[in-house]
Amino acid sequence: MNTILEVKNLGFKYQLADKPIFKNLNFKVNKGEFIGLVGKNGVGKTTLCNILRGIIPEFIKGEIRGDVIIDGKNLNEYSRGVLAEKIGFVFQNPFIQISGIKKTVFDEIAFGLENLGIERDEMIERTNKILKQLKIEYLKDKHPTQLSGGQSQRVALASVLVMEPEIILVDEPTSQLDPIGTEEVFETLGILKEQNCTVILVEHKIDLICEYADRVIVMNDGGIVMDGKTDDIMSNPIVENYGVPMSKVSKLAYLLSKQNDVVFDKIPTNVDEAINQFRKGLNL
Repeated sequence: MNTILEVKNLGFKYQLADKPIFKNLNFKVNKGEFIGLVGKNGVGKTTLCNILRGIIPEFIKGEIRGDVIIDGKNLNEYSRGVLAEKIGFVFQNPFIQISGIKKTVFDEIAFGLENLGIERDEMIERTNKILKQLKIEYLKDKHPTQLSGGQSQRVALASVLVMEPEIILVDEPTSQLDPIGTEEVFETLGILKEQNCTVILVEHKIDLICEYADRVIVMNDGGIVMDGKTDDIMSNPIVENYGVPMSKVSKLAYLLSKQNDVVFDKIPTNVDEAINQFRKGLNL
């Protein structure tokens, strides 16, 4: 697989902070990977996203070292406009990503293309395409301020995806949403997964990480402590030592595996795997 992003010896310390929030981060992202970035609060997940998107150190100052390589080129060599086309960033709060100056969802999604000077016909074509792709055509004539939380986050995702970025950073998109809104957003993320988009998702809802992510990176104080296939990481009880719970499915299977009459080939991490493994383990 082709490496699209590489982080080398990356460290960062905020101004006035006593110590770095992390140091010597090293990892690669291959094109088409869907990565779950997890860890307890305060370990630097959002900080890392802000660095990858160029918000740090341009807008948020501090001491930074190391390299971020995108498509073989150092991050600081990209102009702001080109970087926006390389990496799309969806924030925790969808309402701060809405411009506030457009009167329809269609115009809101097209706003980024407008700023890049994309020709009108192409702008309309790309906006209609993303509306259809994310199954939100029914929202196109609505006012952006009259949407539910889940709808707003889907529009925020659409406004990023319409730019056709090579990498999509999604920072806790469901932290402020109810279960219905969460389901709507992950339906959209599922579409991205089907289309082999390169996604880095920060999310505390571990059951959803287990369902969608191909790979999980676990951050703890100062760095990366686990990195591997989702099934391998999230079925390992060691992950809980770093403030990351196993999924409900994995936890139940792990506890059942302690019983002498229940045997699993491997600890499942999602419902589909669990059905097969539970049947084998319980000799059904």
